[in-house]
Amino acid sequence: MLEKDYQVVGALHDGESVLRDWRRLRPDLIVLDVSMGEPNGIEVARSLRDSGCDSRIIFLTIHQDPGFVKAAFDAGGSGYVVKSRISKDLAVAIDAALAGKHFVSPSAA
Repeated sequence: MLEKDYQVVGALHDGESVLRDWRRLRPDLIVLDVSMGEPNGIEVARSLRDSGCDSRIIFLTIHQDPGFVKAAFDAGGSGYVVKSRISKDLAVAIDAALAGKHFVSPSAA
């Protein structure tokens, strides 16, 4: 879905892999699932920030609760995309984040 418009440097499947490999991959942007297991996406984002990672972070999620949105942005997120709107919102969120802006899917706002 992203490869036609963006250079994808990696596809990792769990938080431990993200925390281990971000330095090697040096992505401009990381897409994390809020509910990716242990550690969850919000915990991964906090650890990335604590480790000096300056990649923008977009959260992908089924959760529309405002508490999750707040936690995601408090952890350093630049975008919050609800999975039911992925085809409409993900590219918009990525472009906003890369431009230094924030994005939240309308259904989660």
